[in-house]
Amino acid sequence: MEPPMEGSDSLSLVLFSGTDDKLAAAAILAAGAAMMGRRVNVFLQYWALDSFRKDRIHRDHGAVPEAGAEGARLVERSEKKQSWSDVLLQAKDVGELRITACAKSMELLDITKDDLDPIVDEVGGVAAFMAEATGPITFI
Repeated sequence: MEPPMEGSDSLSLVLFSGTDDKLAAAAILAAGAAMMGRRVNVFLQYWALDSFRKDRIHRDHGAVPEAGAEGARLVERSEKKQSWSDVLLQAKDVGELRITACAKSMELLDITKDDLDPIVDEVGGVAAFMAEATGPITFI
C-alpha cells in the first residue's frame, strides 16, 4: 500500500457484510467521497470478500434479514438499475479508490487473488490497512 497523502481527507471503509443493500450503501459512500476528491480505502473481510469473487460479483446477494420481503424487493430493483460493483468502478474512474482483500479472510475462505474480480486491487493485512487509514474507519 502507498503511504497516505499528507493533509488529505480520506474515507476508510471496512466491508464485512456481503448483502447487496450493504454493499450498495458502501459503494454510494465511496463514490461520493471519490467525487469530492477524497481518497477512498476499502478493506474487504469475510462475506463482503466472498461477494467480490469473479463468479459471484454479479449475483444476487440479497438483503439483510431486517429488510424483510419488501426491502429485499427494493434492493433487487435497485441492483437491476445499477449494481454496486458498477458504482465502485465509476468511483475508480473519477477518483482515488483502492480495494484491498483481507489476507486472513482469504485464507479462512480458501480464496486466492485469481478467484477475485479485477476490481480488487490488492491483498493485504489489517496492519497495512490501518497504516493507510488516516481518519475514522467505517464498518459496513
